[in-house]
Amino acid sequence: MRKAWFPGRGADACCWGRLSRRGMGAAAMRLNENTVLLGKKVALVPYTSDHVPRYHEWMMSEELRHLTASELLTLEQEYEMQCSWCEDEDKCTFIVLDAAKWQAQPRPPEESCMVGDVNLFLTDLEDPTLGEIEVMIAEPSCRGQGLGTEASLLMMSYGVTKLGLTKFEAKIGQENEPSIRMFQKLHFKQVAVSNVFQEVTLRLAVSEAERQWLLEQTSHMEEKPYRVGLAEPVTGTLCEQNWNYPLPRPDNCTGD
Repeated sequence: MRKAWFPGRGADACCWGRLSRRGMGAAAMRLNENTVLLGKKVALVPYTSDHVPRYHEWMMSEELRHLTASELLTLEQEYEMQCSWCEDEDKCTFIVLDAAKWQAQPRPPEESCMVGDVNLFLTDLEDPTLGEIEVMIAEPSCRGQGLGTEASLLMMSYGVTKLGLTKFEAKIGQENEPSIRMFQKLHFKQVAVSNVFQEVTLRLAVSEAERQWLLEQTSHMEEKPYRVGLAEPVTGTLCEQNWNYPLPRPDNCTGD
């Protein structure tokens, strides 16, 4: 599930068993820093420092680290990575919230509504229309309820309509059959198997018919401005607005 290269580490892992390859994207991927995508079951919100403690708790799980091919990081390292992600140009990341909990009144802290995350990466420098999608539902009690499916659909719709993507790719661990079946239900086709990475690659070319199907599946989606702490919309970078934890702030907060 790790979404950025971290200094001194051999590789970062992404959702559901992928050692991700990263490069600088051709287009900025910070369009979602003040965006909420609201569906029926999930709400997708930008990843801020307020989400880091719960995220770190998830990654203490040996099972999740195995599924995501992740290394155990300290809390400080997680904050440093979150800070760099908000400046990266080749990724688009949302935290997945339980929509019912998130919309309850009085509104609870977002950290208590978190269930996972979903990501898009520009992995091909020569083809900015290709996005690698990854999704993780980290809360065991929230799996098997369609949250990952809706989060993926919302993200794909966002990628098509806002980022100009026409092709999607998913790389999934061979043993992760539930995730493979989920993407197959989203019309992805298996195109390759890697015995080295122990993963399968699935792809979807968004034809006009697929585009219409995707937009129909997400016709209920609402796009709203994200308001930190229910106050005013974010005006600076998330890195600048949300650094509020009691750890030393790194000198460099501009990216990898």
